[in-house]
Amino acid sequence: MRTMLLAGLALGIMLTGAQAQAPIKLGIAVPVTGPNAAFGAQIKNGASQAAEDINKSGGIKGQKFEVSVGDDASDPKQGVSVANKFASAGVKMVVGDFNSGVSIPASDVYQDAGIIQITPASTNVKFTERGLWNTFRTCGRDDQQGAVAGAYLADNFKGKKIAFVHDKTPYGKGLADETLKALKAKGGKEAIYEGINPGEKDYSALVSKLKSANVDVVYFGGVFTEAGLLIRQMRDQGLKAPLMGGDGIADKEFVQIAGPGAEGTFMTFSPDARKNPNAKDAVAAFKAKGIDPEAYTLYAYAAVQILKKAMEETGSTDGKKLADYLRQGKPTQTVIGDIAYDKKGDITRPDYVLYTWKKNAAGAIDYSGNEITK
Repeated sequence: MRTMLLAGLALGIMLTGAQAQAPIKLGIAVPVTGPNAAFGAQIKNGASQAAEDINKSGGIKGQKFEVSVGDDASDPKQGVSVANKFASAGVKMVVGDFNSGVSIPASDVYQDAGIIQITPASTNVKFTERGLWNTFRTCGRDDQQGAVAGAYLADNFKGKKIAFVHDKTPYGKGLADETLKALKAKGGKEAIYEGINPGEKDYSALVSKLKSANVDVVYFGGVFTEAGLLIRQMRDQGLKAPLMGGDGIADKEFVQIAGPGAEGTFMTFSPDARKNPNAKDAVAAFKAKGIDPEAYTLYAYAAVQILKKAMEETGSTDGKKLADYLRQGKPTQTVIGDIAYDKKGDITRPDYVLYTWKKNAAGAIDYSGNEITK
């Protein structure tokens, strides 16, 4: 009997040790291909680096991250396919997606599979407004971002002709509508309201319409690919009105597409995380690899830090337990500052600011360091 008991204890210790060393399956769902691949690379780099750094420091109570990357190509159907593959593979938690139009349908699959999802970039209000237990983000929301943009337009373009153009996606249209809503709340109005199709290359008819209306500023809801082409064609037709966009244009490729006409563009985004003291070591790790941790890179890194903290506090990798912990509102220190959540899964510190893209000391057009304070 004693021999059997000792054997049982030994087996229990072996199983516990094996469980402690079992990998934590982390999925990264991003557009690896397609028009938003640059943003996908940011999120992939950020989440992967965080997992690597955590693993190097011993993991989480002996367990280490095992990272899988799924390419959603910014397509809702492919995003759902990635979500189903992650669920079948036993993924416990997901960082992603980038596009709101992908994150929203994918989150339904993740909820059914018991997977917690933290997006670093999907700002559409609907993502966290549906009552799902598993949806969180490290970024803000379109209504918060739109409030900043709308207020600036109302104060600085009062009595001017303001055009609104969006790309018909949940993100682009949602952001344009929230900005217009904020503008109207302060007595402003739109001169033109138009939608374009993502992937279009020729905006000459739209630009002609904007030029004929003699608009003073163009607000664009969408991402850098279409925004860059729109600016280039505006300048080609002699329309000098500045463009204002949201966080969807926060990538260096925006300037590569737009050309010199990008100078003077307004953009709402969060404070530059690269300058946060908490990000010093992470930024150094990225730069050692030749990576500029711009835009959403550190927001993805922070998402993994938040998951780590939740696992440490709960002693679990169960998605529901992690979500219940995060919804308590306890802050987690991350590379982008302290993050705490409300009951919906939104961060409790909306922090959008306004930037202008202009030439830096090296002659490159960039937004870093160009915050507008008034």
